[in-house]
Amino acid sequence: MKITSAAFFKSAHTAAQLKGTSLPEIAFSGRSNVGKSSLINCLLNRRGLAKTSSTPGRTQAINFIDVNGSFYFVDLPGYGYAKVPEAMRKKWGGLIATYLENSPNLRLVILIIDARRDPTDDEVLFMKWLHERDIPALAVLTKIDKIGKNMQQKSRAAWKKILCIDTILLFSALNGEGKDKIWKEIHFYLAEKS
Repeated sequence: MKITSAAFFKSAHTAAQLKGTSLPEIAFSGRSNVGKSSLINCLLNRRGLAKTSSTPGRTQAINFIDVNGSFYFVDLPGYGYAKVPEAMRKKWGGLIATYLENSPNLRLVILIIDARRDPTDDEVLFMKWLHERDIPALAVLTKIDKIGKNMQQKSRAAWKKILCIDTILLFSALNGEGKDKIWKEIHFYLAEKS
C-alpha cells in the first residue's frame, strides 16, 4: 500500500474517549516488548510514530493513528510482564475489552507474538476470547531475524497448534520480511465491510 499520510489522531484513556471515530480500524495487540510499535512503524514507513522503548509497558492508552485519511491503526496497550501497577493493568484490560467489544469500525485484530518465546496462556485466552465474539484475528510472529529458518518454522508450527489457527505470518522489522503479506491481509479486511 502506498502511504500518503500517517499521523497520530488521538489517545483514549477512558471508554468515553473511544467515541468519535468513523473510519475502519485495524487493531494491534500483544504482550509487552514483542515489537508491536516497530511493526506499526514499518508498515507505515515512519519512524517514531508508534513509540518504541526497551522498557515494557510504555503504551498506556489506546492510540489511534490516521492512515491516508481512510482508516486507523489502533495501538493497544501491551499486556504481560510490563512493570506497571496491577491496578493499571486491570484498567487497561477493561478499556481494551470495551474497545474490542463495542467498536463498530473494528475490522481486524493483529495479535503480535515474539517468535523466540514459547506459547503462553495469555495469547491462547486472548485468541479464544476474540473467536468467541466473532472478531477477526491474524497472528504475526515478529523478530524472526533473531532466529534461524528452522526455528522460525518450529515456532510457527507450535503457535498454529496452540492457537488452533491455520495461518500465522512471519515478520522482521529489521529487513521488512513479511510486510507485504501483512498488508495483503489488512487490505482484505478493510475491503470486506466497505
